[in-house]
Amino acid sequence: MNVPALLTVSAAVACMTIQGSTQASTEDLRSSRRSISYHTVDIDGLKIFYREAGAPSAPTVLMLHGFPSSSRMWEPLLPLLAEKYHLIAPDYPGFGNSDAPSPSSFTYTFDNLAKVIDQLTVKLGLTSYVLFMQDYGGPIGFRLAVAHPERVRAIMIQNAVSHEQGLSPLWDARRKYWANPVHELEALKANFTSLEATRQRHIGTSPHPERYDPDTWGDEYAFLSRPGQADIQTTLFLDYRTNVACYPLWQKWLRETRPPMLVVWGKYDPSFTIAGATAYADDVPDAEVHLLETGHLTLDEATDEIASLVRDFLERLNRHAG
Repeated sequence: MNVPALLTVSAAVACMTIQGSTQASTEDLRSSRRSISYHTVDIDGLKIFYREAGAPSAPTVLMLHGFPSSSRMWEPLLPLLAEKYHLIAPDYPGFGNSDAPSPSSFTYTFDNLAKVIDQLTVKLGLTSYVLFMQDYGGPIGFRLAVAHPERVRAIMIQNAVSHEQGLSPLWDARRKYWANPVHELEALKANFTSLEATRQRHIGTSPHPERYDPDTWGDEYAFLSRPGQADIQTTLFLDYRTNVACYPLWQKWLRETRPPMLVVWGKYDPSFTIAGATAYADDVPDAEVHLLETGHLTLDEATDEIASLVRDFLERLNRHAG
């Protein structure tokens, strides 16, 4: 065989080797994103959006988002849990991809949001689940828990307050709004829904602001700037005072029920203090409390750490149940 022919054969063999290697590596890839899907269902005439991941036959985790985010906040965690768990993450009315009727046509209260999510769980046939609650997800989830304690296998908390000591000094301005909503409206917007407030909700007092993606608060501020959102959010926040009034009821439920409990808490949160995290251990002595080097939305910076804590907690829960 002459040299040019030899080179041609060698090149062909090399090409076959590369193609074979590429095909093998592609076949070896495993992505639990394959099970993630996006749906909309009708609840009392409202289109309610939710994300779903994992096999429906697996243990269910109902993931309830905070303000001003949506079920999108859970997106980094979904592929890390979907292999073993059935994950449902809805958007409340007025949030994310769910319908956002005006306050004149829908009553924006936490009771009503909880009612919608309760109806969603019925429609999806969710009779047993672990609640994973962040921020606004706390008031909604605790309403579900008190109404249907038999459905709740365990509680997971991520910066969601149920104790007065968990409210930072930022809530002074917010309490003034509850007392005089017309006079204090502009002060509330600066404190609560401005671009800077939206940014600080993520970064807080973190010593590592460079680790935070500015698109997170940019996208949330764009959401808050959509037509009609100002009225929706200020109307709903006026009702937040009912959550504070419910704290003793939720604490009583925790003390009496003592559910398996995991608390993961960003200690640089400007709105919710560390005392809000440790207070859960006063109600549930066996609660696991982990203080993380993050802000209000801990998944911004600690996705892998939270996934590890959650997987370990859920595996022990399932072993105990088995």
